[in-house]
Amino acid sequence: MAGVTDDPPGFPYTPPGVDVLEGGKLTSNNVAGSSHDPFQSFAVASGAVSKPGSDAARQDGLYSAVPLYSQDEIDSTPMVSSLLNKLANYTNITQGVIEHEKAESEDGIQRVPKGPQMGTFIGVFLPCMQNILGVILFLRLTWIVGTAGIMDALAIVFMCCSCVTGGSYYMISRALGPEFGGAVGLCSYLGTTFAGSMYILGTMEIFLTYIMPNAAVFKAGTGEPNGMQNNMRIYGTCCLAIMVLVVFVGVKYVNKLALVFLSCVMLSIMAIYAGVIQSAIKPPDSQVCLLGNRMLQNSMFDKCQKTEVINNVTTPTKLWTLFCEGDLGNATCNEYFTQNNLTVIQAVPGLLSGVISDNMWAHYGKYKTIVEKEGKSSEPASDKTSEMPYVFNDITTFFTLLVGIYFPSVTGIMAGSNRSGDLRDPQRSIPTGTIMAIATTSFIYISCVVLFGACIDGVVLRDKYGESVNGSLVVATLAWPSSWVIVIGSFFSCCGAGLQSLTGAPRILQAISRDGIMPFLQVFGHSKSNGEPTWALLLTAAICEIGILIGSLDNVAPILSMFFLMCYLFVNLACAVQTLLRTPNWRPRFKFYHWSLSFLGMSLSLSLMFVSSWYYALVVILISGCIYKYIEYRGAEKEWGDGIRGLSLNAAQYALIKLEEAPPHTKNWRPQLLVLLKLDSDLGVKHPRLLSFTSQLKAGKGLTIVCSVLEGTYMAREADAKLSEKNIKAAMAKEKTKGFCHVVVSSNQRDGFSHLIQSAGLGGMKHNAVLMAWPANWKQSESNLSWKNFIETVRETTAAHQALLVAKNIDSFPTNQERLGVGTIDVWWIVHDGGLLMLLPFLLRQHKVWRRCKMRIFTVAQMDDNSIQMKKDLQMFLYHLRLDAKVEVVEMNAGDISAFTNEKTLVMEQRSQMLKQMQLSKTEREREAQLIHDKNTKSHATLNDKAKPTSDRVHMTWTKEKLISERNRLREANMTVRDIFSMKPDQTNVRRMHTAVKLNKVVVNKSQGAQLVLLNMPGPPKNQGGDESYMEFLEVLTEGLKRVLLVRGSGREVITIYS
Repeated sequence: MAGVTDDPPGFPYTPPGVDVLEGGKLTSNNVAGSSHDPFQSFAVASGAVSKPGSDAARQDGLYSAVPLYSQDEIDSTPMVSSLLNKLANYTNITQGVIEHEKAESEDGIQRVPKGPQMGTFIGVFLPCMQNILGVILFLRLTWIVGTAGIMDALAIVFMCCSCVTGGSYYMISRALGPEFGGAVGLCSYLGTTFAGSMYILGTMEIFLTYIMPNAAVFKAGTGEPNGMQNNMRIYGTCCLAIMVLVVFVGVKYVNKLALVFLSCVMLSIMAIYAGVIQSAIKPPDSQVCLLGNRMLQNSMFDKCQKTEVINNVTTPTKLWTLFCEGDLGNATCNEYFTQNNLTVIQAVPGLLSGVISDNMWAHYGKYKTIVEKEGKSSEPASDKTSEMPYVFNDITTFFTLLVGIYFPSVTGIMAGSNRSGDLRDPQRSIPTGTIMAIATTSFIYISCVVLFGACIDGVVLRDKYGESVNGSLVVATLAWPSSWVIVIGSFFSCCGAGLQSLTGAPRILQAISRDGIMPFLQVFGHSKSNGEPTWALLLTAAICEIGILIGSLDNVAPILSMFFLMCYLFVNLACAVQTLLRTPNWRPRFKFYHWSLSFLGMSLSLSLMFVSSWYYALVVILISGCIYKYIEYRGAEKEWGDGIRGLSLNAAQYALIKLEEAPPHTKNWRPQLLVLLKLDSDLGVKHPRLLSFTSQLKAGKGLTIVCSVLEGTYMAREADAKLSEKNIKAAMAKEKTKGFCHVVVSSNQRDGFSHLIQSAGLGGMKHNAVLMAWPANWKQSESNLSWKNFIETVRETTAAHQALLVAKNIDSFPTNQERLGVGTIDVWWIVHDGGLLMLLPFLLRQHKVWRRCKMRIFTVAQMDDNSIQMKKDLQMFLYHLRLDAKVEVVEMNAGDISAFTNEKTLVMEQRSQMLKQMQLSKTEREREAQLIHDKNTKSHATLNDKAKPTSDRVHMTWTKEKLISERNRLREANMTVRDIFSMKPDQTNVRRMHTAVKLNKVVVNKSQGAQLVLLNMPGPPKNQGGDESYMEFLEVLTEGLKRVLLVRGSGREVITIYS
């Protein structure tokens, strides 16, 4: 058995469940209750262990046991047992916690993090409860019930609780992509940050209003809130500094205080329910003073009387002095005070008092209006109400405002998702615990709405700050055994929620920063030695201070509502998209789910955004849109397999199947280009102007496939193919050509281009036109492959019923940065091939390079044509096509064939014949040499070995086709120079050359100064023997022109008069 070497440095422990070799015996390091791994035993026993428990040991064992798999394959792909071992030892503790534990190691040795131990109740349910039950429940729910009434308040609670289904930045970014993830992640961060502002303002409101009102620096005048706002700004800033310091010192202190804060919340809620029960038995003795039907601030007087008798003497009370000036006998009193009586009512009539019927419906009011008791009569009188000790509405109230103020109370549902690293089974605990928390808190809020309306008088409920009950918290008047239970409990609840927000928000920002999708946020991804995101915390504190400077809880609440609603909207969208796409990796363990619920939640979130505050909603949507476009512009390099990409694939598949059903109508026809590129020796694009012309012709619309061919085998040139594709993509990006890129490796370029013409595209999204460059210098080339490949490409596009565009002098075509001035695009319409010649200039003129060019159409009339009528018909045709072009008919007489044409044709044929003489391939020369050698060898053998049997003679088999081709080859090979110079030109070639010369003369005369000339491209000869003559005809036809685009139609109509 092979020995095992000592553990190297940095390997201080053996993971549990790994067998080790000690003293020649196999021992197990399994944890208690775990089974022995037989595979590991086999690996060690076979002597193939490199190191106990290591991947190398496992892989060496597999190689020795299963020699079918090579060592290279084992190294590149992990063994199943190694993979399972890594998964079993995997922990999803957050990076910040791991860094924190490393920093706090006492002896500097890295320890194994303890596995997550929290279950559903401790890890999800209680944190959600702590975050959901807080400032709104204690400070604003009674006011919402009194203002909106029980029915509207129940509607608000139901709407807000229905649209929250949980989620986090990670889920959004991985489900909808980095663009959506970044935008909504920042919304979640800003929402959590402003939530911290709201909780701090709530804490200061409780402190300054109900605990220590004498601590106020600025005294607020009657009905004037500025003094109170300034106090909250000062104390809120101090509170923020203290909380930031606590979070900066360490998150562990926040976690230790969390249980204390949660206990305060639960005790406060229990005190509320106990007070409800107590009110049914014995209502609390809390009284409210009314003047007529107007509620008074009883903190400014001690008795609800106008006068009182002291020692048989009637004396004015303190309340009387607030409304009257002078002595009792000759006082000048407020008219309303004189004409209305004072009434004392119970603030909490009790559960069985029947007050619920009065609180059933809404009582919305305007700013600075007095809170009045409905149904109580009073004598109207004119008075200066702003100076009197009444209770006023500090804001104008309406339903949508209350929705925005209440919604932050249900934004704590992400507390469980954010703690997923500390859970024993997050997949089961998060949905179960979150739904349990939502159900429980929804029950608490709904029951509190009903119980507040059933126990507390409506006029007291509408008193936001409890000014009518001696400046006490309204909900505290219902509590049992003491109102201070609610006051102290709500104070610590708000403190705890504020600390949680200041702890969670920097970590959300840190997660976004570390993803690297927004470069300007990367500085906030750094953390100090114990894992605390210091820079992110400082930014969070600065934004939180902005919320505190607003100075009003009611004004901050709608802001964070918008951010959270945007976050919830995309969480629901992410769940719905993944479900509808049936993504293979979307396998939620929670089964009680349907995509329609997510769409309902998404619709509710969007509706609530505009219901709460339409202008805030537009601002948040604009912010999210800007972030989305920024990430898209910067090019998020993250590829997370997001749902938006899956949605795009599904949409593309559906569209392709629909396109396959029927060919496109002429109205929808546009050139879908297959661009055939040539590469240079460095695998770079040889003619980048061809890509420029493509982008000018397409303008990003329709299909563009840019292709090239490498000669060889794919196994040998795989790296070259990838490099070529990379270079082409770079050139496409530089030339702003939107499309796809494909490089194939083939035995020769001819076959490669043929395969591309046949198979490029997918389904109904296939090319219908081929764009290529004219083979320049084809005459000077030693090989004839360039022009032969070109002609074969022309033949194949014709056979495939595809249009062909050939750009001649492509290197002189304009770039995308050029702007052509005054000039023309001349179309020479010789034969009708579907109208492609007229459509192409229209498409080109849509691009800014060609926009200033005018369009001219020339057509050729024969001797027996009526040129005047032709021009009128063509003008009418263009009018119906809605094309703006100048029309000109050119008359071209047949004429006699000039001597120049005869001579040019003769020179062409002589050159062709000489090339055939000179360009005998190496194979043909070797074949001739071999025939001569075989002939000599045969003659020598015949003279020396006449006695040998005839069976040893060489027999050659000749077919008729082989005999004819060999005779032609020998005839051409034996043609002497004298024969070449004495030959006469072929009359067919003479006629073609005559046409090319005359047409070229006319085109050059009319269009030599044109920016671009479009010509009908003649078809290639059916007999391949005339291929070289065909190239010469095209060369003569386009001679003397700067930029030429030869166009050959596909045979179908591509332009119509119908729109």
